[in-house]
Amino acid sequence: MNSKKVVLITGASSGMGKDAALQLIQEGNIVYGAARRVNKMKSLVEAGGYALEMDVTQEEQIVAGVKKIMEEQGRIDVLVNNAGYAVYGAVEDISMEDARRQFDVNIFGLARLTKEVLPHMRKQKAGKIINISSMGGKVYTPLGAWYHATKHALEGWSDCLRLELKPFNIEVVIIEPGIIATEFGDVMLQPMLDRSAGGPYDQMTQAVAKATRNSYEPGGNSPTSVISDLISKAVKSAKPRTRYVAGKWAKPMIFLRGWLSDRMFDSVIMSQVK
Repeated sequence: MNSKKVVLITGASSGMGKDAALQLIQEGNIVYGAARRVNKMKSLVEAGGYALEMDVTQEEQIVAGVKKIMEEQGRIDVLVNNAGYAVYGAVEDISMEDARRQFDVNIFGLARLTKEVLPHMRKQKAGKIINISSMGGKVYTPLGAWYHATKHALEGWSDCLRLELKPFNIEVVIIEPGIIATEFGDVMLQPMLDRSAGGPYDQMTQAVAKATRNSYEPGGNSPTSVISDLISKAVKSAKPRTRYVAGKWAKPMIFLRGWLSDRMFDSVIMSQVK
């Protein structure tokens, strides 16, 4: 079996996606990084990879990107669905337009790209779909309703897809990161504060923002490499695990959610945002 894989990874312009792409290139794979910000992927190209402009909400870019890989490589062995972001704020404060975009990127865009890749993997009778979920796909926090909804949806969607693709020798893997040193916290905070300023959820929002800043304090988070290592492990493994969990707070939070009652877990979460 050829150990060199053709990999397509979305959200490759920064954070976990970029780090994973660079690691997979270093390990000898043929890697196509996809993102809206092509200029942020110069290091991937310099390392020997390829950069694709791809907004996962734009169907024509998805179709063109997959077509380009197939024309150049003749196959796609691994799809890493990493692109995503978080909309935070009270349900009452978030517009339906923002809520729909959250789903468009985190679920529907991911699904559209997967659908474009799957016929090629079925023809190959082999492939791997690696979906980057979150510990937020198993737990919940105040003001995170729309983000958590997409990640909970991704968990169930991935489980169903795994059963559907089993006859075609296509693996589906879910990775659940905890708090990782990325742009994630910075991107979500200010819009959240702006949405709720002066409103009925202002006090709660300020408390959540404070807890988030403390969680993302410099030097206190897990490096992106902990997720890159798991992606690499899943790519290399002949029989990857269904789920991999890593990063600050991920394992303990998922454990607590499984063992505590809903009310008790509510109390644990709210104790952190006073």
